[in-house]
Amino acid sequence: MANLKEMAKQEERLTGGHRACAGCGIPIIVRQVMHSIKDPVVVGCATGCLEVVTTIYPYTAWNVPFLHCAFENAAATVSGVESAYRALKKKGKLSEEIKFVAFGGDGGTYDIGFQSLSGAMERGHDMLYICYNNEAYMNTGVQRSGATPFGANTTTAPAGKVKQGKEQFRKDLTACMVAHNIPYVAQAAVGNWMDLTRKIEKAMAIKGPKYIGVLQPCQLGWGYPMEDTVMLGQVAIETCIWPLYEVENGVYKLTYKPKEKKPVTEWLKLQGRFRHLFKPGNEKLLEEIQANVDKNWNELLKKCEGGEAH
Repeated sequence: MANLKEMAKQEERLTGGHRACAGCGIPIIVRQVMHSIKDPVVVGCATGCLEVVTTIYPYTAWNVPFLHCAFENAAATVSGVESAYRALKKKGKLSEEIKFVAFGGDGGTYDIGFQSLSGAMERGHDMLYICYNNEAYMNTGVQRSGATPFGANTTTAPAGKVKQGKEQFRKDLTACMVAHNIPYVAQAAVGNWMDLTRKIEKAMAIKGPKYIGVLQPCQLGWGYPMEDTVMLGQVAIETCIWPLYEVENGVYKLTYKPKEKKPVTEWLKLQGRFRHLFKPGNEKLLEEIQANVDKNWNELLKKCEGGEAH
């Protein structure tokens, strides 16, 4: 599993020359996903950063069949293609083993595309849905989404004299997917390629619907130097604000456990979107964020009892 040398020998399914921002985590995620799938693959993608930067007409950065879907229906589109594939296979018109992957950002997954995603998972389509989660609607102006953390400064939940950024904690979409009783659900992050690769390989070996949420730092919306993207993902893991775990057939398992859990301020202080939280008078907000992370981490540890980390 996760043989880096073997992965490097594979054909590039997402080429260079795309228009992603310098330091963007999306190409890192997509290239690792594509290198981890050995079979032919069909990709569907919701409108968003990934679609915009890889398919500006008349060019494409994709070396696999690619379908651009509307913002809200990537999961429905790919589930339709998967259904057509099964029908053709049943009629003997296709024999090749083909995998199906849908990509969506957090806006097109947590919010606008949630109904489509829920339907595809509930119907049991043999497909993998991957959310590249940069925690806001980044390519339309950094508006808050259901994935945006509490206290983050966005253009629609700004930090100022009246409010201090977003006032709600983010939706736990991973838990929502687990509630669909699908075979495989996981969280991964830019910054731990081995963990993400293992999860893609495992997902591809499982029949039925799968979901993986991948934390993807965005230097534009988060406010940090472009060279720090991978480091931001690693600090998110070490502070447990984005734990790495998987749920296979309802069984929780940690896939990485920090040797020493770092305070969440170590992650927050690296980003301009949280700068206001460190001003005098906002100490209670930092305490509230830490308390929420501790609560969620302790609850996850209980669910993962017996499931050791890699």
